[in-house]
Amino acid sequence: MNILVKPVITEKAETLAEEQNKYTFVVDRKANKLEIKNAVEEMYNVNVTDVNTSIVPGKVKVRGTRSGYQKGRKPAYKKAVISVEEGEVIDIYGNV
Repeated sequence: MNILVKPVITEKAETLAEEQNKYTFVVDRKANKLEIKNAVEEMYNVNVTDVNTSIVPGKVKVRGTRSGYQKGRKPAYKKAVISVEEGEVIDIYGNV
């Protein structure tokens, strides 16, 4: 099971990483906090101190086209904010 789906790269997530040493990831909906912690420690070789999770609800999106309005839905996902020990850094852009 692939637990870590992708890192969240937003302005808020970057600020958390720089100031508070917290990193944000989109994770599998069925993964619990222990599985997320073990996956991050194994992948990035850091010591995780805390894991906070939240389920982000899906949103309805509407776009206008020539044939009328198209309604769709964005899927819900689970987000995890990982706190890393002082002095350790996760290099998210290292694999790019």
